[in-house]
Amino acid sequence: MRPPAIDLRLLRQFVAVAEELHFRRAASRLNISQPPLTAAVKRLEEEIGAVLLERGRRTVALTPAGRTLLEEARKLLGQAELAVAATRDVAAGRRGLVRLAYVGSAMYGRLPGAIAAFRRSHPGVRLVLTEATTAAQVRGLRNGGIDLGVLTPPLADAGGLELRGFDRDRLAMALPAAHPLGRTATLADLAGEPFILWPLREGEGFHARAIRLCRDAGFRPDIVQEAHGMHAVLSLVAAGAGVALVPSRMARLHPDTVVFRRIDNDAADFETSLAWPAGRLDPAARELAAAFA
Repeated sequence: MRPPAIDLRLLRQFVAVAEELHFRRAASRLNISQPPLTAAVKRLEEEIGAVLLERGRRTVALTPAGRTLLEEARKLLGQAELAVAATRDVAAGRRGLVRLAYVGSAMYGRLPGAIAAFRRSHPGVRLVLTEATTAAQVRGLRNGGIDLGVLTPPLADAGGLELRGFDRDRLAMALPAAHPLGRTATLADLAGEPFILWPLREGEGFHARAIRLCRDAGFRPDIVQEAHGMHAVLSLVAAGAGVALVPSRMARLHPDTVVFRRIDNDAADFETSLAWPAGRLDPAARELAAAFA
């Protein structure tokens, strides 16, 4: 036999009567008249199949069944309130899960502070952070693997994505500390030097910009080694394996073993952008995107 489907409103009305033990006071508390309240409790008893209240001329008392229902109804109504509050929080972006990917160099700029500020303002949102190349982020945004990305344009194909500027930096020359040109080098001086560069397939924006800067300086770089990630590139530079062009903000990683030199070309400036699938942001991800504006 299927259990009766009880209206939560009936339970709220019963709880008011059970707590007040007085129909008129309970009706006043619920801001309704007494006759509908009396009828509601009677209906509840009929649906459950048990007497819940003992009614005297001037007194109302709970039966054993009524005491049991009062205890369970309080739990159920409390859980219902929590469910409604949680649903509203998710719909408003105050709760949820956001999967954010970022290029490694972004963690040495504005990104950490922006994440910390969002965590303080949205403690109910869980952030899953993943370092990924620009190419990997584009794939993740398109296949639903991530919700937002902090990547480096330009993209070969930005179809289906929305981008908004997030941070700015400038490429710099990175040379081993013992390099004879370490303190005086211009980019043109690096013609013929062995270059370490990240793979084109992993960071087309960085790669293309580095090639262009070298060409503007009058040479094509001799790329002797590709390395995944700026940490790996700089570690190889520090070991004397070659020179590289890297974001200026990375200078803090190897202050004693790598020399960083400014590139006098405005084309060295670049932007990191916040990216997301066009027209497809969950509320929590939308809140994060707004906070990163």
